[in-house]
Amino acid sequence: MTRYSGIWPVAPSIFHADGTLDLPGQRRALDCMIDQGVDGICILANYSEQFVLSDEEREVLTRDCLEHVAGRVPVIVTISHYATPIAVARARLARDCGAAMVMIMPPYHGATLRGTPEQTFGQFRAVGEVGLPVMVQDAPMSGVDLPVPLLVRMAQEIDAVKLFKSECAGAAAKLRALIAAGSDAIEGPFDGEEGITLLADLEAGATGTMTSAMIPDQIKPVLAHWAAGDRAAASAAYARVLPAVNHENRQCGFRAAKAAMLAGGVIASDFCRHPIPALAEPARAMLLDLLAPLDPVVLRWGR
Repeated sequence: MTRYSGIWPVAPSIFHADGTLDLPGQRRALDCMIDQGVDGICILANYSEQFVLSDEEREVLTRDCLEHVAGRVPVIVTISHYATPIAVARARLARDCGAAMVMIMPPYHGATLRGTPEQTFGQFRAVGEVGLPVMVQDAPMSGVDLPVPLLVRMAQEIDAVKLFKSECAGAAAKLRALIAAGSDAIEGPFDGEEGITLLADLEAGATGTMTSAMIPDQIKPVLAHWAAGDRAAASAAYARVLPAVNHENRQCGFRAAKAAMLAGGVIASDFCRHPIPALAEPARAMLLDLLAPLDPVVLRWGR
């Protein structure tokens, strides 16, 4: 296993039923994740509902989460913003609070503002000067095309750019091309999307995955078996969790992790802020039915 490997799930942002931040619940969610043997944690990502948080709340969560984790596992702080000075300021806050690295999407805003390759390169270079390792998030949400030559250039010319999270369509093919073209400059090729394409991405050369916080203890054996060279065991472990992961990915999204944490007594509310709708009860019921045979830590952690 390399320095940048394993399972680094995204922590959900926890709210009280009235929509305010639930910091004690947030800490319990982090503890539950750590107790599942995660290799790292990402905060303030898309699956943390970063798009419904105020700037002040982002700062509160950055400080509180890093203080609570207290180095038990490395923490990645997502700092994406269209404005480079704001992304840099977020990176500095993460560094000063003890983050291990930052993750950032290319600059975008809405449906029409998209960073050019040079603007994207410039933003990552500025963030890299803060002094933390940088993970490039290649996500459909940004709508920005990140071709392999641009990613390789960033890896080779910006010392801090070491990790790449690919969650675009055809992630395995892109990871394979990136690793082939970038060689040793690609220190941490990761996938995302809850691990829905994990086996193909591992075969392509991924060393890590950034799933949700729903069942990292059940997904981690897939990576462990693969790293040990036991593909049959990895495939069996993956087949075991795939129905639940598929239901999460296609039916529930980021609401799944909080629904599981609520069912397991980790948190007191799985509230999502408007305009995000509550998870439909049929989707919740099927999710819990699919999780129950797996006996995941999340369903018994708080009981």
